Amino acid sequence: MGKFQSSKVFDGFSTVFRQWKANTTHCQFIHGYGISFKVYFEGELDDRNWVWDFGGMKRAKTLIDGMQPKAWMDYMFDHTTIIAEDDPFLDAFKDMEESGVAQIRVIPATGAEKFSEYIFNKLNEFVKTETENRVRVTKVKFMEHGKNAAYYVE
Repeated sequence: MGKFQSSKVFDGFSTVFRQWKANTTHCQFIHGYGISFKVYFEGELDDRNWVWDFGGMKRAKTLIDGMQPKAWMDYMFDHTTIIAEDDPFLDAFKDMEESGVAQIRVIPATGAEKFSEYIFNKLNEFVKTETENRVRVTKVKFMEHGKNAAYYVE
């Protein structure tokens, strides 16, 4: 028996971050990319014969961290600076936010691989709840400027 799958790309985000543990490369410094991510869905078809409603992020009843899914994506990734929760300069970044010069978002870890995992976990929980477990996320591909990509696979 076959499976139904679909995917959607979310793009148009400008994000700055640093990987403070990458002390032998320039990735330890604050740097930014135009980012996008592709989400892969799998599940049973709905009454419209869709796995996932491609406009469903705008029409969803389920929230992510108290926000509509598209608003959450903008909040997290659009003109933001993402900092790892264990970054030794976290307080300095928080000072920048308090001064009004940066929108700081703190997550467990940074980098394309960790971003793909973070997005996977947030969106899989959302999708399963929104579809009453009819659909799940199977993979997230996170892209930096369309050239570099990292994946998190279920």
